[in-house]
Amino acid sequence: MSAAFEMMKLTFLELWSRWVTVGLFVASSLVWILLSFTLNLDIVEGSLTGVRILGQDAGVPRERVETASGEAVQQFVTLNMFVSQIQSFVAGVAYWAAAFLGLFAAAPLLPGMLSRGQSDLLFSKPVPRLALLGGHLLGVFLVVLTLATYLYGMIWLVMILKTDLVAGRMYGSILVVVVMFMAMYSVVALLSVTTESSALSLIVTYGLIIASVSFLFRDTLELQINRPWRGVYVGLYHVLPNFAETTKIAAGFAGEDPIGSWYPLISTCLFALVMYVAAAWRLSVRDL
Repeated sequence: MSAAFEMMKLTFLELWSRWVTVGLFVASSLVWILLSFTLNLDIVEGSLTGVRILGQDAGVPRERVETASGEAVQQFVTLNMFVSQIQSFVAGVAYWAAAFLGLFAAAPLLPGMLSRGQSDLLFSKPVPRLALLGGHLLGVFLVVLTLATYLYGMIWLVMILKTDLVAGRMYGSILVVVVMFMAMYSVVALLSVTTESSALSLIVTYGLIIASVSFLFRDTLELQINRPWRGVYVGLYHVLPNFAETTKIAAGFAGEDPIGSWYPLISTCLFALVMYVAAAWRLSVRDL
């Protein structure tokens, strides 16, 4: 237990020593500070009648609705709807920022731990290998949780200051972002303990992320793909992680939109579980 804790602490501190992690923290801080100073909202009886950014009119947000007679009209967006839309947008941005920047920062850690000199030092002691791997993963988890909480917490604070209103279940979005990042990192973990190549692990992980974008158009693609290959595509949908589709779940939590389907999140978590079990097995049997 102490070995796992020490590895967790080492991973946590090492990630924070990297400029990518610090840069994301500083950049997001500057964005929220500037947004709080430059965003001005005109609110009349709970509706948003104007938005100004940097002193310039950004237009009047309106929504298209139908009257009882079926006539389409436009009316001012309610304040609750505006806050919901802003938080949904930020949820999507934070999701992909955590994916690409977080993976870039964390990917070299595990191969470095398994390099010849480092591994000789770590595994020369009677410490279970799985404890070290678990401590490393927990350290990565805590860093991503800290950053995600900060990113969402700041937009929550800005919306409070500007509107006295917060919509959405922000804690749900934070959880989705962190869980999905750890699912992405499962590919990095398996390839790192197998090949000790951070470059290869990043290429494969980013490739899976990009490939998952095609699953957003599954209904259309299934009709366009010829029948012999349609089953292959459907099979890949159920086997491969659905990173892109889970963006809708994170955004839905942040903006109070209904969650259409939990399947992308569940199937991706199952994929990650298989990857981590394979990584743990590979580490336990490999020669160091």
